Amino acid sequence: MNVVDKLAAYEDQISPGISACVGCNVELTLRTCMKVLGPDTIFAIPPGCMGGVGVVGWDKQSGAKTPVFFPLLDNVASMLAGIKMHYEHVGRKVNVVAFAGDGASVDAGMQCLSGAAERGDKLIYICYDNEGYMNTGYQRSGSTTKGAWTSTTPVIDGVGGKKQNKKDFPMIMAMHDLPYMATMSPAFIPDMVRKLERAMVESERGLVYLHVYNPCLTGWGCKSDESIEVSRLSVETNFAPLYEVGDGKFKMSVDVKNPKPVREFITRFKKFRHLTDEDIEALQALTDRKMKRLHELCKM
Repeated sequence: MNVVDKLAAYEDQISPGISACVGCNVELTLRTCMKVLGPDTIFAIPPGCMGGVGVVGWDKQSGAKTPVFFPLLDNVASMLAGIKMHYEHVGRKVNVVAFAGDGASVDAGMQCLSGAAERGDKLIYICYDNEGYMNTGYQRSGSTTKGAWTSTTPVIDGVGGKKQNKKDFPMIMAMHDLPYMATMSPAFIPDMVRKLERAMVESERGLVYLHVYNPCLTGWGCKSDESIEVSRLSVETNFAPLYEVGDGKFKMSVDVKNPKPVREFITRFKKFRHLTDEDIEALQALTDRKMKRLHELCKM
């Protein structure tokens, strides 16, 4: 069975009536995750854009067959550990999953997530990386790319944007020596399905971390009909490579042999339009260094 037929065979866990921004891939990603992980799953969606896609409690015409709750804080990893322990105690096997992101995973939620990794909590943590906070406008976070405009790192008279490098959260989590860590993209659904299926198996041994990188159409300044195209470009330029790590062994999931220039990706967005040629060359050099290191890890 090919992946398209396999995905179609999974039961959809979200009812019609979602209310995400038109063209936003967060709904596609969440729907795919819920389909593959199935009804025997408890989802926690902390504050952020993910709560706005019209799942339980957000839109009267929407709902989910999968149990979903909305914790108020981003310490969701520690909260889910207790839920998982309860179900193990009563002898019921369930997937306990966080669908988080919106900047808070890599900032406020990092310590709790690191603690869950240390303890070996049997959870699946999915981080949807849109490079910022959207609660009060598109704001800077640790996941924001260097040089990017946000409402908290404005560009004034051609000078400005974030001055720090983007936090490489997938690599940070890989260094926790988890049973499984992987990066995913809504532009590569077959790859996403395979990784989700493996995540269910590996989470019986400890924490599994999945990182989904995708532009926020509103915050980045991107047209709604370009969402999949720019997601694919992030992979094809090696700006957001697709790889996986199982028990410390690195492997490229999509190995781009002839990567396109980073310029083709970042110049699609308003938040980068102030960058000079020198700025773009620096981002290209950083991308190349990171890919060289990643390829070296894959050879070990």
